[in-house]
Amino acid sequence: MGNLRFSQINIVLPEVAAAVQFLRALGADVNTVDGDWADWAPHHVGFPTVAEGFDSEFDSSAFGAYWGGLPTCFNGVVVNLLAEDRAGVDAAFELALSLGADGLKAPYDAFWGSRFAVVRGPGPIMVGLTSDMDAAFRTAGPAVSDFA
Repeated sequence: MGNLRFSQINIVLPEVAAAVQFLRALGADVNTVDGDWADWAPHHVGFPTVAEGFDSEFDSSAFGAYWGGLPTCFNGVVVNLLAEDRAGVDAAFELALSLGADGLKAPYDAFWGSRFAVVRGPGPIMVGLTSDMDAAFRTAGPAVSDFA
């Protein structure tokens, strides 16, 4: 298995829109959700990239339960680590389990085109294990109404 590197932070909370409104009122730059993701603003908002290869996003607790197997009441941070390839996600998941982590979401081909898994390690720390996105693996995502 190759090295994993930090790639993204997901901040999971119950009221994405309220958090975004508050940050904007403070003067923070928060991306506007448009295009294919426009309807997702209550559940998923990204932040401007501050460093190449590293992203941060707000996700609703309901959406986090879908993509990450997180408890529906979870509010907190998921640290995402990028594997060298899709097989690396599976290997990192198995290694995490052997180290005592709880597997919250076994590796799967996520609708956005990445191989993805989530584990809860000691502390507890929530860790997403991901591959780069590959358009060949993209599928239709869930309906926004599933998270209302």
